[in-house]
Amino acid sequence: MTAQAHVPHLSTGTDYDPLAARFRPIFARIAEGSVERERNRSLPFEPIRWLKEAGFGAVRVPVEHGGAGASLPQLFQLLIELAEADSNVPQALRGHFAFVEDRLNAHASTPQDVWFKRFVEGDLVGCAWTEIGAVKIGDVITRVSRKGEQWVVNGTKYYSTGSIFSDWIDLFARRDDTGADVIAAIRTQQPGITQSDDWDGFGQRTTGSGTSVFVNAVVEEENIIDFATRFKYQTAFYQLVLLAVIVGSGRAAVRDFSQETSKRTRIFSHGNAPAVSQDPQVLQVIGKASGLVYAAEAGTLRAAEAAQQAYLARFDNEETAEQQANSAAELESAQAQVAAVELVLRATSDLFNTLGASGASTAKQLDRHWRNARTAASHNPVIYKERIIGDWYVNGTEPPYVWQIGGGAKQP
Repeated sequence: MTAQAHVPHLSTGTDYDPLAARFRPIFARIAEGSVERERNRSLPFEPIRWLKEAGFGAVRVPVEHGGAGASLPQLFQLLIELAEADSNVPQALRGHFAFVEDRLNAHASTPQDVWFKRFVEGDLVGCAWTEIGAVKIGDVITRVSRKGEQWVVNGTKYYSTGSIFSDWIDLFARRDDTGADVIAAIRTQQPGITQSDDWDGFGQRTTGSGTSVFVNAVVEEENIIDFATRFKYQTAFYQLVLLAVIVGSGRAAVRDFSQETSKRTRIFSHGNAPAVSQDPQVLQVIGKASGLVYAAEAGTLRAAEAAQQAYLARFDNEETAEQQANSAAELESAQAQVAAVELVLRATSDLFNTLGASGASTAKQLDRHWRNARTAASHNPVIYKERIIGDWYVNGTEPPYVWQIGGGAKQP
């Protein structure tokens, strides 16, 4: 099929309740082991395998290609439900769904049957973008080069979230021959790739966000993708996954603190009722936290609608409308980030007022909700997003669609 004859199928949404019903029993199984995994820092290989086998990684693939055809709001609603079960798992899948989204956008001009088939068969994609150490802003040390009849990748990546669970790695690199930045989609099951679980954060500890080393790892030429073609609302998309993680952490906190409150027998002499479950001040804490998390979830799903419009605009061949949709997606994800971070961090902290010191028990692991939300909120610093939003409103400055982190100039 030629590009000219290609008629793309879109993922515009499906009936959410039957879609979610497919996965909720798996989410429940994942939730059952979440405290033990947190306590022992055990990576969720088995939970991710359950999701893989159930076709979770293909929910955005068009129905005509064997997927569920879910819209972006439906995807993020699912990720929120999954994050409520274990917030580490959706973050471990962040790179996968971003790569799927890129292939969905590429489908506007080029058939993506091969990749869609892989997703439907259960293939998962991790990511490896970040470099640390001597790398400067704008530079890329990891290189794609020719070695005999093959293309190979050499370099080291950090924070390669989810790659340790994946079949493929979405790797950001630079071509030696042209100097162009590219995405190299690399098979993980090959010599030349070493993956380590060495992420040492105090939260989101089981996302598999470790170091990946590539030594002459082979990449097929057709899987070297010009980064300039990457989908334009990618930063908004990545942020929305983190927001789903944060919101899910908040929902889980409300759930767990409510359960602990309902069965608590000890009371304070200066409390307001013979049982904590009847104490109006304690109930107020639960109610307020629930409202804060509700608002964060609503904002996240509202921003996901903007991302869906950016996806649809990709297929309309109207450059100005597509640019406006991409700007809206970026700005709304940033606005949702500003709100959700503040709301959920407040809720997951204030909830400790329901239980007293017993809430700090390491056996209960209730602190994981704040730790996980705080860690997810530390990505893409919210202070810069606040400035970007303000610059848009005051000066009409378009938000950046791609940004990097690296070494700055040496201070005198």
